[in-house]
Amino acid sequence: MGKSGEKNVEKKHLVGIDLFSGAGGMSLGASEAGIEIKYAVEKDKYAAETYQRNHKRTVVINDDICNLHDLSLGEGCPVVVFGGPPCQGFSISNRRTNNRENKQNWLYKEFLRIVRSIKPDWVVLENVTGLLELEKGYFFQSILSDFYDSGYECSHMTLLATDFGVPQKRSRLFVIGSRKGKKINVEKPREPQLVTVGEAISDLPVLENGARVDVLPYRRPAESKYAEILRKERKACSGHLVSKNAGYVIERYKYIQPGENWEVIPPKLMQNYIDRTRCHTGIYYRLRKDMPSIVIGNYRKNMLIHPEQDRGLSVREAARIQSFPDWYQFMGSIGFQQQQVGNAVPPLLAKAVFERIVQET
Repeated sequence: MGKSGEKNVEKKHLVGIDLFSGAGGMSLGASEAGIEIKYAVEKDKYAAETYQRNHKRTVVINDDICNLHDLSLGEGCPVVVFGGPPCQGFSISNRRTNNRENKQNWLYKEFLRIVRSIKPDWVVLENVTGLLELEKGYFFQSILSDFYDSGYECSHMTLLATDFGVPQKRSRLFVIGSRKGKKINVEKPREPQLVTVGEAISDLPVLENGARVDVLPYRRPAESKYAEILRKERKACSGHLVSKNAGYVIERYKYIQPGENWEVIPPKLMQNYIDRTRCHTGIYYRLRKDMPSIVIGNYRKNMLIHPEQDRGLSVREAARIQSFPDWYQFMGSIGFQQQQVGNAVPPLLAKAVFERIVQET
């Protein structure tokens, strides 16, 4: 009994449903914020296997969201439905597909269908910031209108991952909807702790081009609080897989200093690039140890280079830069693992969003 004589009401925990879950970056952040993830829906076989490997208590539905029609939740607990519909079509860099004719750009309608069916207390939609500008804001305004018509008061914000302890300059758009009319904002910490690439990966082992030994011991003790948190008491970790690049690619790497990109490569070594004006600044970029990384994204295709070694990033190095802990394992061949890591929402960033929702529930 409280002082007033009223019974203390136990606060019920949030239950989550992750749509377009990928490897589970958003779910990991939500779980660390105290949310119980009951279902995850993911079409890709290997991403679903990764999710299940690391979220053993969640029911993982490996199917197209279009085939999803019934999710049994029971009654009593508040619910949050969250996810990031495929964003390739919304990307500013993808001019061929960022238009209203691309069917991929309308997959959020399936997300909305599930929301209207379940009527959760909260909705969180995550995507690339290019969604704000696409077709002069047409898609974004459509999304806000659809959520409003479905009974949700929405707030939206663009968050920079580095402000939340992620060693990566990655901006993401979050739309947060509440059925109770609450509008919330996720503010960056008053004194954000900038984490660099060196602090994130310097304790990981030295690797060769094309490395394929999955599990290896650490190179040295953790040299930062960030690395300590991600590795905990482990003596070794998995994911030391590196793409095998051709000799001429490695030769290009040798000309690039930290913070430089393809522009410093001698033209004679870039003859297979017919139109060099189409190369963006992230191609053949060597990361700097003393700064956060540029966006990981499709780091294999963009040829992101290790800050000290003439090779691409390993799966574990990319996962560290995305803020995945070292116990998190990725399934499938190296190409599938690279895609899963690059497409993920940084768990630390997701955690900050869900902590605000938990506070308001």
